[in-house]
Amino acid sequence: MMQVINPSNGELVKTYQEYTTKEVDEIINLSYYTFKGWQKSSFKERSALMNNAAGVLRSNIEKYAQLMAVEMGKPINDGRAEIEKCAWICDYYAEHAESFLGRRKIATEASESFVSFQPLGTILAVMPWNFPFWQVFRFAAPGLMAGNVGLLKHASNVPGSALAIEEVFHEAGFPDGCFKTLLIGSQTVASVIENPIVKAVTITGSTLAGKAVASKAGEMLKKTVLELGGSDPYIILKDANISEAAASCSASRLINAGQSCIAAKRFIAVKDIIEEFQSLFVKHIKAAVMGNPLSENTTIGP
Repeated sequence: MMQVINPSNGELVKTYQEYTTKEVDEIINLSYYTFKGWQKSSFKERSALMNNAAGVLRSNIEKYAQLMAVEMGKPINDGRAEIEKCAWICDYYAEHAESFLGRRKIATEASESFVSFQPLGTILAVMPWNFPFWQVFRFAAPGLMAGNVGLLKHASNVPGSALAIEEVFHEAGFPDGCFKTLLIGSQTVASVIENPIVKAVTITGSTLAGKAVASKAGEMLKKTVLELGGSDPYIILKDANISEAAASCSASRLINAGQSCIAAKRFIAVKDIIEEFQSLFVKHIKAAVMGNPLSENTTIGP
């Protein structure tokens, strides 16, 4: 059972039943049969559907922004921006995928040589809660445009977002099975990777989770793409514009309540300017508004 707890007030929002082994197998099998047809579709067909997905996102921007605010505490304005960014990436790959993946001739000693890009099949994505829509769409848009089909194992605290994303592709007109959500816990991921229908896996998450996924994928000789955490330093030198540096550093530290892989996490300043920088940095931090993520004035969620 998955429970969604509103992080701004601790209240139970909704419970979701995890999928059974049988349900998971049925979805994976569906993805296989869908892929057999989807890989033969034209870029024109895929592009039209991906543009439809962008339209569905923009038409439901308020609903999706509110869903993120309730599930993981993203301020409503940030949520709107995230949905718009997801629509943009759908538009982008709808326009450019064909040129990115076109056959490329190369010079060799043979009479004719070329590079051809072919879809792999069913791709599993293990995604985090910090950007519930964006993290998924930056995988799904290029993946589907390349002729693959997608399975999503989302973070267990944002199942509503996971199902909403599946519905976006359904409403856009993609064939059933092109993109499906698996409501499963982390302990079930290994068995999904083991399934011979799943050809590759990508994860955004912690180093520990990345090691587990990479280990299982390596054992099964399957391709992986990993995006893991870091500790990014900001270095402020003597000749920097201290006012701009303090504003940039504070904004980066607070972005998405600090839950961003590229958020600033360490600040290194030379001694001559450290007091000025620190004073301005603290001023910006104090000016941030923490509160109800559904409020238009809130800049930091819980």
